[in-house]
Amino acid sequence: MAGRSFDTLRAKRVKPHGPRRMSVFSMVFVALAAFGCAAPAFAKYEVDVDAPRSVKKLLKENLDIARFAKRDDVSDDQFQFLVTATPKDVRDLVATEGYFSPVVRTDVTTEGDERKVKVSVDPGPRTTVASVQLHFTGAVTTEDRAQENAARFAFSVNEGDPFTQDGWSDAKNAALRALQSRRYLGAKIVRSQARINPRAHIADLSVTFDSGPTFTLGKLDVSGPKRYPAWIIDHVNPIRQGEIYDVARVNELQRQIQNTPYYASVAIDADADVNKPVDTTLHVKVSEYPYNSIRYGVGYATDTGFHIQGAYSYLNTFNAAYPFTISGRLDQTQQYGRVQLAMPPDSHGWVNAVFGSYTITDVSDTDIYSARVGVQRSRSRQNIDTTFSLTFYDDRLTQNEPNPSSARALVPAWTWVRRDVDDPLFPRRGNIIRAEAGFAVKGVMTDQTFARLYTNAVQYFPLGKNDLLLFRAEFGGVFTSGPSSGVPASLLFRAGGANSVRGYSYLSIGNNVSGSILPTKYMVTGSSEYQHWFTHDWGGAVFFDIGTATDTWGERVFQPGVGVGARWRSPVGPVNVDLAYGLKNKSIKPYLTLGIAF
Repeated sequence: MAGRSFDTLRAKRVKPHGPRRMSVFSMVFVALAAFGCAAPAFAKYEVDVDAPRSVKKLLKENLDIARFAKRDDVSDDQFQFLVTATPKDVRDLVATEGYFSPVVRTDVTTEGDERKVKVSVDPGPRTTVASVQLHFTGAVTTEDRAQENAARFAFSVNEGDPFTQDGWSDAKNAALRALQSRRYLGAKIVRSQARINPRAHIADLSVTFDSGPTFTLGKLDVSGPKRYPAWIIDHVNPIRQGEIYDVARVNELQRQIQNTPYYASVAIDADADVNKPVDTTLHVKVSEYPYNSIRYGVGYATDTGFHIQGAYSYLNTFNAAYPFTISGRLDQTQQYGRVQLAMPPDSHGWVNAVFGSYTITDVSDTDIYSARVGVQRSRSRQNIDTTFSLTFYDDRLTQNEPNPSSARALVPAWTWVRRDVDDPLFPRRGNIIRAEAGFAVKGVMTDQTFARLYTNAVQYFPLGKNDLLLFRAEFGGVFTSGPSSGVPASLLFRAGGANSVRGYSYLSIGNNVSGSILPTKYMVTGSSEYQHWFTHDWGGAVFFDIGTATDTWGERVFQPGVGVGARWRSPVGPVNVDLAYGLKNKSIKPYLTLGIAF
């Protein structure tokens, strides 16, 4: 038998989330019913598909005779037509899985008024990929061989793999998307062929891609703004006119727009006209939030118990798109409230704001009240958030011993967060780093001179397809010649809990004074965790945590903890259920957390 091009076959397999294409047989069946060419309706019939597991589900879900068995209006003529069509129906379906020489037998038996159809299928040997040839034409061959290599790498079918229609189509589309992702927006497939040799059960694949010219980015064409000025989008646009097209930069533009409080949705489309590749227009369509909005929610965490939170925003203060927000949260350990008035982003994307907040924390027999007012200047760019702030703290600490302490400080500070992970919700590779630095000078609305540093880092290492290694490290330090009581308590440190050292109660590691756990000058924690995923959504973990919090580094005592846990990729984010044992306090603690720590 001569070889044939698979691209010319009319296969019927259905994508899981797509509509089923109507086969020729189905259309004839419908025509028979529509024109009344059938006898009166007969009773339902049953279908039994006898086939290997590799194709049985495909046949049961897609064979016309199996699908129409659910109906009670199938006439004699229609039934006979479906039986006659079944062998070809089977051949077309199993061909999509790489079986091109099946043996099909259809047996019909009648017992009383009931018909039974048995479809027996021996799919034969499966076709495997013998060769893969990828060819490239256009500017990519002289301008950017790295982009060509990226397309080759994205083509996921290799020699020796089983041949399937879905795998063949997905590999071509993935390689094309990789080629189009940078420079070559107008790239296309100009020729593709899968040469099937049914006797040898091999497939020879070849694809030719034409990259077309290099595209550069031009101005924005914005549609949708009605309530808020369109220049807001220009101010957060990170793209410079004339830079090379890169889908990552377009995605960054989309994130920057969505990071503002004004827009409910953002859609960006680029012109892909290969005759006009220079200064390609980006069409940005937005839908806006109303001026007033209320958000609220309830939840539970092991460390803080049940909580309720909410926020009210008015986005057009002074009729100048100044967002005004009142927010608050109440849980079993803390009450928090904040008022903020911000400005729209300036021409460099910076947002200026004034704020006031209060926090009341009651945990480990220590009460901390912290009132703050300040100004801040912040910007988000790609995967980096930067904030400069000037904040006045007025804190009061009450413990089991008499005479509450208070401290004030005016603190200029810098905060920097970088998220460089492959998936923001369920990361498997990359890292998240947070760093803070601030200082205060005695006499300048400050009781005691000090400098403060804090950093937190999480690193993800994938191990094969189903395993993950996670490391977390945290350090905080307040450097001052005076006692910790002269520093606002909310700027000091304690450890323990679900996102710190598991096996110990929430914020229970610190300076123990008469049973009250006071915050300290120094804190260090670390964690290592190994995860194995049994399915895409469910996994297990083992972990080791360790940490300390102390006023005197020379007197530090590290508190270790070990445990096991379950992991769930829920629709709203990662859910972790852990059971940990504290090696120092010899206690077992359960933990339930939702989401990434920061």
